[in-house]
This record gives sequence, C-alpha cells and structure tokens, in this order.
Amino acid sequence: MNLTTKYNVAAPRYTSYPTVPAWHTTPSQEEWKELVKACFKKTNSINGISLYIHLPFCESLCTYCACNTRITVNHKVEEPYLESVLNEWKLYLELLTEKPRIKEIHLGGGTPTFFSPVNLQRLLAGILNKVEVCDDHDFSFEGHPSNTTSEHLQTLFDLGFKRVSFGIQEFDPIVQDVINRYQSYEEVDNVVREARRIGYASINFDLVYGLPLQKLETITDTIAKVIQLNPDRIAFYSYAHVPWIKPGQRKFTEKDLPVDVEKRKLYEKGLEMFNLAGYEDIGMDHFAKKSDPLYTSMKEKTLHRNFMGYTDKYTELMISLGVSAISDTCNSFGQNIKVVEAYQKAVAEGKFPIFKGHILNEEDLVIRKHILRIMCAGETDWNGDQFVYPSIFQGLARCEELMSDGLIDIYPSGIKVTELGKAFLRNICMCFDTYYWINLDSKNKFSSAT
Repeated sequence: MNLTTKYNVAAPRYTSYPTVPAWHTTPSQEEWKELVKACFKKTNSINGISLYIHLPFCESLCTYCACNTRITVNHKVEEPYLESVLNEWKLYLELLTEKPRIKEIHLGGGTPTFFSPVNLQRLLAGILNKVEVCDDHDFSFEGHPSNTTSEHLQTLFDLGFKRVSFGIQEFDPIVQDVINRYQSYEEVDNVVREARRIGYASINFDLVYGLPLQKLETITDTIAKVIQLNPDRIAFYSYAHVPWIKPGQRKFTEKDLPVDVEKRKLYEKGLEMFNLAGYEDIGMDHFAKKSDPLYTSMKEKTLHRNFMGYTDKYTELMISLGVSAISDTCNSFGQNIKVVEAYQKAVAEGKFPIFKGHILNEEDLVIRKHILRIMCAGETDWNGDQFVYPSIFQGLARCEELMSDGLIDIYPSGIKVTELGKAFLRNICMCFDTYYWINLDSKNKFSSAT
C-alpha cells in the first residue's frame, strides 16, 4: 500500500488542541471574563493581542466551502451586523484594565469584501479608536478577486492593512462551475496589480487541490498562472469533503473527487512547481518566498499557528468577534454562537456570545505545546514531559510505524519530521492527540488527512 492511501484517514488540521469536537468544559460567563482578564493582564504589555473578526456574508454559495457563511444579496444586513460586532468589542473593552495593544487583526469570512468600504472603515475605526497599535503590527483581510475594489484596497490600506489574501482555488472553468466559484485570470491580475500599486507588502493566494473534476492538467495550468501573478505566499489546501456538515457539497459526489494516488499527484505537482518558482515549504499547506516574513520566522523557529493559520506574530490572547468566531486565551477556547440572529440577540442582551468552549488542563497544555512545535518547527523536544505524562509515551508507540515509513525520526529527547513527513503533519500530530484516541468515532468529524 502506498503512503497516501495508508494515511488517508480522518484527521484534524490542528488549528487548536484540543480540537473543537473534544471540547467539553465550556466556561460560564463569569469564568470566561476571568480567563480573558488574566491572559490580557499577563501578556498585553509584552506581546499585545490579536483580533479576528468574522464577516460571514457571501452573495453566492461556493459548494466546496466548509466555512460558516450566510448567503444573501441583501446588503442591508451589513450595518446591523457590524453594530453587533462593535458592541461585542465593547463588552471586552469593559473587562480590560488598560488600553489593548493590537498586534494582529484579520478579517475573515464569508467574504469580508461583501461589506462596503464605508462600512469596513466604520468597523475598523470603532475597533481602533480605543487601542494602541503595535509598531510591528500585521493587519490582513480576505478578499474575493471579483468584488474587491480599488476603494476596498485603499480604505483598508489607510487603516494599516498591508497584507491581503485572495481566494483563487482553481482557474479551470469546468471546476469553477461545479464549485460555483468564478473569477478569471484577468480579474485576479487586475486586483493584484492594484494592491501592489497601493502598497500592499504581502499578497497571498488560496488554492485547493482535490476539488471535484480537478485533474493534473487543470491544476498544472492553474499553478502556472499563479506563478505568473507572483504572490508572496500561497496556501495550498487539501479539499475537505464533509457533506454531512456542509450539504452544499452534495452538488457533486465522491465519484467526482480525485482520491488517494490521483489526489497525491495533484499535491506533488504543486510542490514541484512551487519549489521551482522559489517558494519554500513553510508548514502544512503553506508556501512563501524567502523575502516574506513567514519564511524568516520558519527559519528562526518562531513560527506560530492559531485559528488564523500560520503567522510570524505571537500573541497568547486572541479575541475573536462575530458569529462562530473562536477566541483563545492560551489556556481556554470560546466559540461564538453560529447563527447570526442568535449571536446578535446575545450581544444585545449584554452577554458574551460564547456557546461552546474548553478550559485546558495541565496535560492539555503540555500536549498543545508539543503539537504546536511539530506543526510550526517540524520537531519537538520533550524536556522530560514524556516521563510525567503517559499519553506522550502512548503517542510515541503510535509513532513507530510512521518512523518505519520514513515520516519522522525519533530520538531519546524528541522527534523530528523528515522531508517526506511534511505532507503528513496531521497524521504525526494525531499520534499525540489523547482525545482522538479516546473518541475514535471522531472519524465523522474531520476531513481526510491526504
């Protein structure tokens, strides 16, 4: 059996540990306040904090998408929603004992550029008028190439945004049709040129391999066009087929999907083309030019991973605003209500709209630390933790087969991911995921690892 088939199992992406299905200690309103206050007091003056703002609206449904979205062409939803986000931010400001120092802001979606430039300016002004912005701040947003205007780009640039991520996925018209996601090469070229003219320092493209009807020749053509456009970063994601969570994915069937060896060839073609074009493999799914801070952080082993993905900035506290957004206090997680109207109602009542979360115990924190190191540095040193926590020993036993397959090297003091193993980071981390092995029915909660 080839490695791709062997390790093609349901596996988390490890943007958190424990992963969301394992959360079982949701903090109360008062507990959440204390957790946020304690983390803020400990870290604000040293590292600052990060903000994630979820803007869920899209005008049409991309059938491949597994994000929490609301489909509408009614732009009257913009102002009431942003009012709720700003009111949620006020709830947090009331907790904090000093002016927040903002290191990161990321606008995610949905489609943030669904919102008008005027409303985005109003949102950000409301966020930034009571904070201090760190000198080394990193503000970024996600834009749809077909509706990101020069005014969007200029407005956000003037507010401190210097990085933008465009969702491309595929240029092939047949694949675009089945996933209901359309943008031409010319549209992308125009918006990239405009972003560079304005002064954006880093442009990211999101691509997806394993999409329905995607073939080796279509992805080869797409990547060749992407390389012509010369982004600074590329996120090359494996398509997550979870129709039991996202019914929109039922527009096509499993028979339309490239799987196992066929899908692996798509990834390997991408890897080959990125490397030849000067992009370095940063970590799971991510590539960057050597001139990009993400590459520097990877080389210096200061890379960090959170719910926004890989970042060269580290903060322990990430406050996330908006429907379904997930906050992180380093020792706890809290996810907001997933339905827009229920989220708005909770905020209007003066409540933190947390409906699900997890308070990490001591063992959770240790395993989280090692999984982060594996994901970000490709190695970890146990520092004696293996003698204190039996779960690490159990994880090492699960790793023996991965070592035999050449995916990792095991040393008395730790493990290191091999070049071959970089494509199997999810499988490697899963060895140490205590909750995954306790709840083996989790296979119906995650997408495939390869």
